[in-house]
Amino acid sequence: MSAPRGAWADIAALGVSQIVGYGTLYYSFGTLAPAMAHDVGWPVEWVFGALSAALLAGGLVAPWTGRWLDRFGAGRVMAVGSLAAATALVAAALAPAAPAFVLALVAIEVASTFVQYGAAFPLLVQRHPATAQRSILYLTLIAGFASTLFWPLTTWLHAALSWQAVYLVFAALNLVICLPIHLWLARRPKTMPLTPDAAKPLAPPVPVKGLIPPALRGRAFLLMGLGFACQSLVVSSVLIHMLPILTALGLGLAGVMVSAVFGPAQVAGRFTLMVFGRDLSPLALAVISAALLPASLVLLAATAPSTAGAAVFAALFGLGNGLYSIVGGTLPLALFGADGYGALQGRVTSIRLVVGSIAPFAFALAADGLGTQGGLLIAAFVGCGAIVAFATVGLLTGPRVVLREANDGPP
Repeated sequence: MSAPRGAWADIAALGVSQIVGYGTLYYSFGTLAPAMAHDVGWPVEWVFGALSAALLAGGLVAPWTGRWLDRFGAGRVMAVGSLAAATALVAAALAPAAPAFVLALVAIEVASTFVQYGAAFPLLVQRHPATAQRSILYLTLIAGFASTLFWPLTTWLHAALSWQAVYLVFAALNLVICLPIHLWLARRPKTMPLTPDAAKPLAPPVPVKGLIPPALRGRAFLLMGLGFACQSLVVSSVLIHMLPILTALGLGLAGVMVSAVFGPAQVAGRFTLMVFGRDLSPLALAVISAALLPASLVLLAATAPSTAGAAVFAALFGLGNGLYSIVGGTLPLALFGADGYGALQGRVTSIRLVVGSIAPFAFALAADGLGTQGGLLIAAFVGCGAIVAFATVGLLTGPRVVLREANDGPP
């Protein structure tokens, strides 16, 4: 199903805000971390450890954020989040000492739960419930350019400015670009009521019903959460350690070129899905995305130090990660429906952030004890858990799960 005409403006506006939100609050950190460590007098590893603690804090806050999205409307929460993100970036830039810097990092990650996918997906569901799955796909296609744009932009800015000045520029971007977009979205006419007592929309929305029977929802959420946890562990481990992994496997400078395949593969995967994957259900897509991640790790471990093998790994891993971002929004909607989706997405975001905060450390321990290839195989084994979890969710839905979706939404 294509997005309705009225949804395209929302998708385009959200796409811009997601590029800025992810670029300023997430992708810039790795480039600026060495300078941050130098200024606060810490080893670089400690700064990344502070980021892990901040991600954990964001994960703990995410369920509350989800409930606020349902209660107050995602557009309003995202507008507040833009203000919070700008304030947190300024606080980090002006932090007089390490403790204040760590608190500012925590504030940045908490603000991220207000403005990134965990809030953007519920906004699309609240405004366009019948076509939200396609709208989420289009949004992730646009937002997939965040790393492509902000990795070089951050490097270029940091060549002329201190990391503090770069963060001040990024704070201004959140105020000048994201805040007006989110305020505009909050004031746009709504296509469905946020609560049963809200005013009725001009036209009744097409209901989005979940696939899971009420009696099985608790079990299905546990399985879905387990699947997302396994995927988050794999994705977070490899993304943080991408270049060190390739270097340890003997790829040297070729590893830098191979890692560049990852970003375009994400976007290419989403574009391919948009063009050719219209008939795939979110559950089928979840199984495919879960399978690509461990397959890519096994391939890398088996072919190292082959540059060609590493390039295929980066392409498969980028494809799997690109689909993983989409599944995080579409699978909960397909399984549980649009009612209370903000709170549901908050719980999903919490699982991803909490597991993602400990994953890099866990992988480092595995690689230290078993070698890099052993660590990759352990991560691949954990990734296979996601395949089993999502496939088991399919069994709970019964015969209603099909690869082809009806034009009026999930069956």
